[in-house]
Amino acid sequence: MIKKLIKNASNIPGWRTNRKIIVIESDDWGSIRMPSNDTRTKLVSQGLPMGDNERQRYTNYDTLASKEDFEVLFDTLKKHKDIQGNNPKITAVSVVANPDFEKIKDNNFKEYYYEPFTETLARYGLDDAFKMWQVGIKEDLFVPQFHGREHLNVAVWLRDLQKGDKQTLEAFKEQCWGFANENKLGIDYQAAFDVEFKEDIQYQKLVIKEGLALFEKIHGYRADFFVPPNGPFNNQLEETAANSGIEYMSASKIQKEPQGQGKLKTKFHWLGQSNRHGQKYITRNCFFEPSDSSKDWVESCLADITLAFKYKKAAVISTHRVNFTGSLDSLNRDDGNKKLAALLKKITNNWPNVEFLTSSELGKELSK
Repeated sequence: MIKKLIKNASNIPGWRTNRKIIVIESDDWGSIRMPSNDTRTKLVSQGLPMGDNERQRYTNYDTLASKEDFEVLFDTLKKHKDIQGNNPKITAVSVVANPDFEKIKDNNFKEYYYEPFTETLARYGLDDAFKMWQVGIKEDLFVPQFHGREHLNVAVWLRDLQKGDKQTLEAFKEQCWGFANENKLGIDYQAAFDVEFKEDIQYQKLVIKEGLALFEKIHGYRADFFVPPNGPFNNQLEETAANSGIEYMSASKIQKEPQGQGKLKTKFHWLGQSNRHGQKYITRNCFFEPSDSSKDWVESCLADITLAFKYKKAAVISTHRVNFTGSLDSLNRDDGNKKLAALLKKITNNWPNVEFLTSSELGKELSK
């Protein structure tokens, strides 16, 4: 009952509309995460933790998306239309780089080097996958936005490599960082903008600036929406993002802002709220994670959407690449798309006047 009250209350503040707007935000595109099943097997044999059920689904299924993954996903989206005749569209919250493991090793972990994710795709024989990114953009099915330069807390990871952390080095040998690590402050390597020491914030400003420049170079347009990986994010970085073209920020409704050395500040956010740089916050209020078998995600997400519309809110759905990739297990991809199709069918049946927007399109509505 308490959870239900909190969920209802969290939908009250912020921008309202009578329109039935659906936004699908899918995180993690471009990141290597788990390179192969062989890699995971080797890491497990070395005693590296894969985490609880929530984290294990990422180490089990989350990897670079293949051409086939995109073909199946786009086919799913094309079978549904909104009141305007538009297909559902994925706001593909994506990174633009991964570590250049060979250069880092050759320099004995003294410096960090990265490669554009397009080069990562080429190294893994997935050149044709990037062509599908471009198809998705052209057909307005898959619209990349910014998740960071890489899905990695570079400063924390590099310090652990320099200190000779055994598990981190074992994963590095397999060109991987995505095991269930945890340092003394509980910082996950995946949390790119968590803060171990306040001095890390200066480096993170460079990460954002370089990442957004590389995003524009790769995709041919500037990102205007930013979702920090895993959530932790110091708000000093918003100004850097704003100066590089970010107009809309994703934020948790209750943000625990890292200050360094384990210190946190609590901030509250709501849909359409503005920060001092003129950026609008977009908050998520619906969740769809079918690679997690703990619940019926179709019905759960429908309940979230119903609640959002009850309070005249846009339904902003949070999902992840892991639900739609099949290179590590094709059944995962097939099941994720089957459930996405079921969700979209019920959405269009329940709300015939539904409108599918990207996060950026929603941001423009918030700014009117």
